[in-house]
Amino acid sequence: MYLRERFGIYHSLLLITILLVCFGVVMVYSASGISSGEKLQDSFHFLKREILWSIIGFSFLFLFSRFDYHRLRKISKPLLLFSILLLLLVFTPLGVRVNEARRWLRIGPLTFQPSELAKLAIILYLADFLSRKRKQSEKFIRGFLPPLIILTPILVLVLLGRDLGSTILISILFLAILFVSGVKISYIISLFLLGVPAVFFLIYSSSYRRARLLAFVHPWENSQGIGWQITQSFIALGSGGVLGKGLGQGRQKLFFLPEAHTDFIFSIIGEELGIFGVLFILSLFTLFIHQGRKIAKNSKDRFGHLLATGITLLIGFEAILHIGVTIGFFPTKGIPLPFVSYGGSSLFISLVAVGILLNISKQLEERI
Repeated sequence: MYLRERFGIYHSLLLITILLVCFGVVMVYSASGISSGEKLQDSFHFLKREILWSIIGFSFLFLFSRFDYHRLRKISKPLLLFSILLLLLVFTPLGVRVNEARRWLRIGPLTFQPSELAKLAIILYLADFLSRKRKQSEKFIRGFLPPLIILTPILVLVLLGRDLGSTILISILFLAILFVSGVKISYIISLFLLGVPAVFFLIYSSSYRRARLLAFVHPWENSQGIGWQITQSFIALGSGGVLGKGLGQGRQKLFFLPEAHTDFIFSIIGEELGIFGVLFILSLFTLFIHQGRKIAKNSKDRFGHLLATGITLLIGFEAILHIGVTIGFFPTKGIPLPFVSYGGSSLFISLVAVGILLNISKQLEERI
């Protein structure tokens, strides 16, 4: 009991995060080393970038863990406007186009995905707005409509960048925070019911998205075409068994499973480390969510409660969606596994978010 109290929420959450990032660095190299050596003549290409982003991310994590989260309220609106500006810049010559998708900005030798910043900005804005408008949260005009108006341009810009996965994730996150804050449930259900047909329209209005949905329903019938990714993911997970093939010994990453180091890194974990590897990563995310929920529940004010809830939901939803895609529970979408998948902007924003969460927990423990 003494050791548990001595360790505290702060240090346990920090340890979980460090384990996830270190595990991710190892798996990114394992999943990308051979392919990047063949394609880029540098087997350490993705590893070096992941380590660089990890160092930058942890620097900001410790900075924000010492920065009083209450002061973030002042920058909630500017940060949201800044994220919208970055989303607009994606459609200028500064943006990077990959396979018809426009989701990135080039910053020197690195690229940054503005939608990742937008996720955190939305959480911060909603926590600030809903904590100030607590008594008006059940009113449509003052409590529900303003956040919806703010959210709309962000969703439109992310969608125009051909990122339906992030659009859906942001929408789910938005509804979940509204629900936790006490917004009238009928408003949330109505918005959800309006959103479902909109998603189906977006899917069926695009031949590429229709094909992906077909591959999701009948993956093996399209195993040589649009269903290639998910069937190769099944093969990777199924061939790992209990103990796996061994770290670095996986076969599906050898030009069979596309985006093995990003969108399907969980499949490589299952293939190389088996059930034990899968259970290890699931346990870490479960502990992370548990600690985040504990911080949110015991936070000393409504702003801290909503902010901690939003961050925990963001990490949890991303992990669930990534794992769900790799096991065929959701249609294929480019959602990274937080802290583990290769992706500098995702890792950086996730670590900044953890820094904020750590500051909330630190103030909680100081109060205790």
